[in-house]
Amino acid sequence: MSITPVENIRNLVLCGHGSSGKTTLADRMLTHTGAVTHQASVDDGTSICDFDEEEKSHKYSIESSVVHFDHGGKRFHAIDAPGYPDFIGQTIGAMRGVETAVIVVNAQSGIEVNTRRVFAEAKKAGIGRMIVLNKMDAENIDFPKLVGSIQELFGKACVLFNVPIGHGHEFKGVVGTLKPQGNTAGALMDPAKIGEALLESIIEVDEAVMEKYFEGTPPTEDELARLIPRAVSQGTLIPMVCVSGKTGAGFPELLDALALCGLSPGDVARQATDSEGKPVEVRPDPAGPLVAQVFKTRVDPFVQKLNFLRVYSGTLKGNSTVPMIGHRKGIKISNLLEMQAADSSPVDEVGPGGIVAVAKVEELHTGSTLGEVTMPPIPFPTPMVGLAVSPKSRGDETKLSGALTKICEEDSTFHRDLDAQTKEMVVTGMSELHLQILRERLKRRDKVEIETREPKIPYRETIMANAEGMYRHKKQTGGRGQFAEVHIRMFPLPKGTVIEEFAVKDRFPSMKEPHYDEENNFLWINSIVGGTIPSNFLPAVEKGFRDRLVRGVIAGYKVQNICIEVHFGKHHEVDSSEQAFKTAGSMAFRNVFQTAKPALLEPIVRMEITVPMGNVGDINSDMSGRRGRVLSMDSAGGDLQTVTAEVPLAEVTTYARSLSSITGGRGSYSLEFSHYDIVPGNVMQEIISKAQMKEEEEE
Repeated sequence: MSITPVENIRNLVLCGHGSSGKTTLADRMLTHTGAVTHQASVDDGTSICDFDEEEKSHKYSIESSVVHFDHGGKRFHAIDAPGYPDFIGQTIGAMRGVETAVIVVNAQSGIEVNTRRVFAEAKKAGIGRMIVLNKMDAENIDFPKLVGSIQELFGKACVLFNVPIGHGHEFKGVVGTLKPQGNTAGALMDPAKIGEALLESIIEVDEAVMEKYFEGTPPTEDELARLIPRAVSQGTLIPMVCVSGKTGAGFPELLDALALCGLSPGDVARQATDSEGKPVEVRPDPAGPLVAQVFKTRVDPFVQKLNFLRVYSGTLKGNSTVPMIGHRKGIKISNLLEMQAADSSPVDEVGPGGIVAVAKVEELHTGSTLGEVTMPPIPFPTPMVGLAVSPKSRGDETKLSGALTKICEEDSTFHRDLDAQTKEMVVTGMSELHLQILRERLKRRDKVEIETREPKIPYRETIMANAEGMYRHKKQTGGRGQFAEVHIRMFPLPKGTVIEEFAVKDRFPSMKEPHYDEENNFLWINSIVGGTIPSNFLPAVEKGFRDRLVRGVIAGYKVQNICIEVHFGKHHEVDSSEQAFKTAGSMAFRNVFQTAKPALLEPIVRMEITVPMGNVGDINSDMSGRRGRVLSMDSAGGDLQTVTAEVPLAEVTTYARSLSSITGGRGSYSLEFSHYDIVPGNVMQEIISKAQMKEEEEE
């Protein structure tokens, strides 16, 4: 297979809210262009893109699906992304592999929660945006109002590229607005008037063309073809096109618009860092150095790990060894596979803009970069809804562990951890629905059924005041004894503290080099003088501290945001040992922590809740009852309002049920981690009491 010229490649992700018709559009792209010969339907389970058993059962997308087709002399790679906010990680990963986000809006429902989310994510990803107004064959569409709500929320850069002729069962097609042709009778808005605004959005990016236009010379076809992608890239133009994925009306015009307005790999600037951390511009040059990144991983039913790679620079060839930072011998790449949803075909090589999958390369994971530079990490959201899980059948522990490892590979918004205190396996995901779908996958694919317990909230322990103290570990049981004495001072270390400013000689005059753990925001300082604790025992003291960081003190949760100074101690020539100093360090930590005004921190999440106008008061009242704080209320188009609030995660782990009850099933929400905050005293005492009771029961 010859490498497609960069200027003829269009990579796009179909994204938006659930039930907006993205998968139906993707399927029609394949059948309309002849890339696939059989018909496909989400409703009857024959969809090309929704091939997973869970997707067929639920009739909505759960994973992103990669397909390809040709149209108008362009090679398209399209990624069909899930619409529910619960699976937003799949959309964010897909955006790293493309240049254009095609945001699909249900013309009947208007802007919904995930519409706003993907629009914002595409902007953060630095890629172009287009809006597809789908389901124009639906009834009761107020088209001018729909367009107005989009422009009000997303800006005047959103301009119609075509206008529908009729809607509902009368929707027959579209008429272009740039140069209206043919019979425009029945158009829902004046295409000529819109064309003026569209033209101005395009020529805004070129002063010379703009000057000639206002002097009376309109841009040529070639100038428009050159300027439209630039306008989309710079965000002065967000084209809107109308279509019915179900009937096909407006579909040829949609494909033409994607070919004209979609960005090529050369239209989006990419940057990586070299081995020394210096920025490097990545150009889509087939002869340049290889740069490719894994944006998606899938484990198929035959336990074959597939890594989906987007090539940004250079040429990737099959049966080759390619460089990768951190791997001295490079990575062996065997076959390259071009994916058509669940099907694959081998290719010999792929150049810039290409998307391929490679199988059974264990060194690769989502986010990995091939080449001698490193692409930025993919900014996946932090999963916050947790469950303690165990296999239903005894003896399936190893089987469950392997199955969860596969899911972690596939889904970067799914984490698993072994609770050091309870020894329970705790899984975290984006929502109840997210975890339920993954539970179904475990049962179907891996033949493992699990039992779940109440959600685990990732509280953290910290301190609010300075304190100091010591612990002497002394034990004599015949023969060699145990002896270690450790004196420490403990200080609060607020998140965001500049360590160089905190750890200064004025505060710690005898300080050696400080040791900082960024993950736990933990700083420990060695101020020992005169060898009161020999240097060979200090690592054991630190191990004792880290043991307490994991085990916690007051309720069994991880500790963060503290500084410990070891300033004195005692040892014995015969009875001192590493184990003795580890124990002394851990116990000194515990004792001093308890006198330093210990506190619990709880995760606060940011929620965007979209509901009918009549339910806004109910939502505000409900948030207040959950210790939440409403930040803003914005129009979401039509009769809908979006309430943005910050609320403790512990109060919304089962929020989907409550929202459905409040709104009669008409509400939707998204949730993401915001920050940690102090738990109120009465709530903290309840949490500590429960933790102590559980500990007593286990003993």
